[in-house]
Amino acid sequence: MTDLVKLLEDRTEDRGFPELYPGDEVKVHLRIVEGNRERIQIVPGMVIRLRKGGNNKSFTVRRIASHGIGVERTFLYNSPRIEKIEVLRHSKVRRAQLYYMRDRRGKKARLKEVRTVNRNK
Repeated sequence: MTDLVKLLEDRTEDRGFPELYPGDEVKVHLRIVEGNRERIQIVPGMVIRLRKGGNNKSFTVRRIASHGIGVERTFLYNSPRIEKIEVLRHSKVRRAQLYYMRDRRGKKARLKEVRTVNRNK
């Protein structure tokens, strides 16, 4: 059984997506199929959660839609529906899950930007 799991995890190809961290502002380019047509939908927002689990790695993006309604969407990192992930900015956070951002509005919802490339410090 463990041989099967290792075989499936080894088959995941590196698609060149950037490394994601909580607090990152991202744009996820998602392939949407409507009938026989296909289009790319861009989902902007902040990464509020990362789940790392090999093939089951996922992340949740939160954005504020019209009339101040918060919308969250969870994506599988290795999903074939994800075309591209753009990281717009990195923010300094001290938590892995940013659920407290759900209660913040306006200027309180801002996070301090990190401009350094090395995230290990």
